[in-house]
Amino acid sequence: MKRPAAKRPAAPAAKPAAKPGPAPAKAFNFKEFNFQVSKLPKSVTDAALGSGGFPYDRKLKNKPYQRELRLLQIELVKLANWAKAKGERIVIVFEGRDAAGKGGAIQRLTEHLNPRQARIVALTKPTPTEAGQWYFQRYAAHMPSRGEIAIFDRSWYNRGAVEPVFGFCAPAETDHFLDEAPRFEAMLARDGVRLFKFFMTIGREMQAQRLFDRWNDPLDRWKISDIDAAAIIKWDAYSAAFERMLQTTDSAAAPWTVIRANDKKRARLETIRHILDSLPYDGKDASGVGVPDRKIAISAAAFLGAGGEEE
Repeated sequence: MKRPAAKRPAAPAAKPAAKPGPAPAKAFNFKEFNFQVSKLPKSVTDAALGSGGFPYDRKLKNKPYQRELRLLQIELVKLANWAKAKGERIVIVFEGRDAAGKGGAIQRLTEHLNPRQARIVALTKPTPTEAGQWYFQRYAAHMPSRGEIAIFDRSWYNRGAVEPVFGFCAPAETDHFLDEAPRFEAMLARDGVRLFKFFMTIGREMQAQRLFDRWNDPLDRWKISDIDAAAIIKWDAYSAAFERMLQTTDSAAAPWTVIRANDKKRARLETIRHILDSLPYDGKDASGVGVPDRKIAISAAAFLGAGGEEE
């Protein structure tokens, strides 16, 4: 008798097709950046603090910041008294990205100093007469006398970055400037001037966040100029100009100190601390000065060696 053929097992039911996942987020196009919007993309705000290789994932809290700032400002008063008594001449130059925090650092630096002794120099664009003079002439006129401190909120280094990026000078003029600036600064140093040069750097997303915040604050909107408005769009051109400037004008007589400034509080503290740590003023309290944070305040060589400006 013939046995019936064994039944084959039924094929498993086909699984329903998987739903397609969310499309990958479109990279933010900084070339089309406009801070005059109601809200920045979350990808920008989330990345702001860590942008540009910033070494901390949290900002410094206000309580330890205020405690350290007070101690450092007490030391600054001692420094100013020493400079006056000894006839010292001190020049402090602040350069860097737009919205990097130069003004805030200068404010904390000078907050408790006599404004007749510690002068802030913030020059507008040159007059036709100044434009026809030796390039360094209008800056030399603001150098400190004995016992004074001159703080330049931007300086002769306009010709190293802003002017070439926006075409305000010829390439040959920038080349000449970069060749002459170390000589000009060496001349100041030989004459006894104590010169500090700070370059404040921030990441692209942090700059976008700060420009956006300024535009949306009626009390800060005045800080935004036409040049600031184009800062993000011309980011790569600025990066190239800044790196060339740091490379060619860093010298033993006038070294650059790069301040990683994504966290304004840390940047302010380390700027002041570097000045105090570098000068032999009377009555220095080492515990008040504290220990420099080498993740925030670094040499130009170390900064460039680690990759320099973000591109």
